Amino acid sequence: MDDRFHRFRPHPWHGLEPGPEPPTRLTAWIEITPFDSVKYEIDKQSGYLRVDRPQRTSALPPALYGFVPRTLCDARVSALMPDAIRGDGDPLDICVLSERAIARAEVLLTARVIGGIPMLDGGEADDKIVSVLEGDAVWSHAREIGDLPEIWIERLRHYFASYKSLPDEESDVRVGPAYGRAHAERVVEASIADYQQELGGG
Repeated sequence: MDDRFHRFRPHPWHGLEPGPEPPTRLTAWIEITPFDSVKYEIDKQSGYLRVDRPQRTSALPPALYGFVPRTLCDARVSALMPDAIRGDGDPLDICVLSERAIARAEVLLTARVIGGIPMLDGGEADDKIVSVLEGDAVWSHAREIGDLPEIWIERLRHYFASYKSLPDEESDVRVGPAYGRAHAERVVEASIADYQQELGGG
């Protein structure tokens, strides 16, 4: 492991594997739960969770939210999203549906990819991979984004379209229609390749 990162605790972004069977079964490191009214985000230098900001609206995340280790949204990810100027330079975001409440962050879980939501934030590609918790009693049947109730997709799209905006401000965020598993897996593969090229760690 690169000696720029902590030598004892594996860095969640750089020191863990992207999953047992990418691009289908992934490791997700959770930053935010559906109970959080504060936006938490990994501190890229230390690997610890830090407060990014209080949520500006009353909306709470409709699913567990985090990222996939050893991924990066850069040129290859950007090329998969029309109108994107670049990737956002962060690890690939992932939402995980779980029937049982998981009320704490900084946990690892195995998630199965079923689709994704394209998001342009200031012209930067910021895809949100949609997945289900492996072995979940309710959601484990889902294999495609269309297997979810439409209301869940609406809630996810609305959250990402509105979580940074206020009523009197013009938003620079564009959220497109959800895409299926095949495209989501291409995004995952692109993010792993972007990471390997830019940050190393095969």
